[in-house]
Amino acid sequence: MKYYFYRNPFFKVYATVEDGHVRMHTSGVASKPLKPVVSSFFDLFEGSKFAKILDNQLIFSTWMPPIPSKAFDRLVKSQMGSMRGKLVPEQVTISITEDCPNKCLHCALPDTKNKASLSPDAIKSAIDQCLDLGSTFIVFDGGEPLLYEGLEELISYVDREKAITGMFTSGVGFTPEKAQSLKAAGLDMLSVSLDSANEKGHDSMRGRSGVFNDAMNAIRYSLDAGLLVNIYVVLSPLNIHELEDFYNLATEMGVHEISFFEIVPTGRWIDHEKDVLSKQDLKRFDDFVEWANQREGPRVFPIPHVLRKLGCFAGRKWIHITPQGDVNPCACMPMIVGNIHQENISDIWKKLRSNPEFNAGSCLMRDDEFRDKYILNKIE
Repeated sequence: MKYYFYRNPFFKVYATVEDGHVRMHTSGVASKPLKPVVSSFFDLFEGSKFAKILDNQLIFSTWMPPIPSKAFDRLVKSQMGSMRGKLVPEQVTISITEDCPNKCLHCALPDTKNKASLSPDAIKSAIDQCLDLGSTFIVFDGGEPLLYEGLEELISYVDREKAITGMFTSGVGFTPEKAQSLKAAGLDMLSVSLDSANEKGHDSMRGRSGVFNDAMNAIRYSLDAGLLVNIYVVLSPLNIHELEDFYNLATEMGVHEISFFEIVPTGRWIDHEKDVLSKQDLKRFDDFVEWANQREGPRVFPIPHVLRKLGCFAGRKWIHITPQGDVNPCACMPMIVGNIHQENISDIWKKLRSNPEFNAGSCLMRDDEFRDKYILNKIE
């Protein structure tokens, strides 16, 4: 079967599935001159495993709209626009509340005492504005978003012809009934955070006993409810040795994808500037990704690899909204560009795009000059 990414009378881009992996193709009279133009986009898909096939749609990744779909058409349009220098915030993470029972060692949110939350009206307004800008992925984050009353209403508010929805959770208080209500609300992807493949290591990193079991229950109940489930791992020197353990656990649980993000010295990790992955660690991760792509099991989404190919997403393809309404270039960057209670998000996005810093080829939070200029001297 052909899964069309893009087509017009002169040029078509489509994928087929062969032996559990995606193969990319072009056709049409304009195929030869245009294929090199989209080759970087091709590289993200060619030869990779996919998350799931559902109702004649290819769900390549839990982070991406199904192929084909109107939301995916919008994503392709934004990719075409980016080639001409017109960028939109494709992904928006909204920290709807700071409320959280965990005390994660690597939490990116600043330590505050007022446990702020955004109002439903403010969140809905932000969603509308981001969709108008071209966003295709709206992610509800925290704190712990499961503690936010009215979460399902926010999920169902997102126009599915424009964007998919996702949610990050530690699994606190998750029940089979909650999984069913999230599914009924239209949640497209549940991402369960995991810092170790064993109970002791995960609970220690999260600062709370029992959170590993919460995460396992969230995965089980969500899969039973028919949700797409991703395990999200922040890689650090503390867990880089567990790569295969993470993958084996994800395979055993039956999740659709496991995503790996490289830890950033930010939030509570700001004083751990040297506790990041070494070159040897990154080589180990590269070898693991190649190994996992050849095994039976879930798709691996290697975020460090994607950033190497496409550049830093901060302020280019991503914005983050805090519980106070502040807009940051990404969830790892405590740099306030504006506030949704005071400005339109379109104006804030224009400010971001007018700053040449936000065209970086690598993570800006790992750039010493950028951190010295914008971050370190701003933290009290």
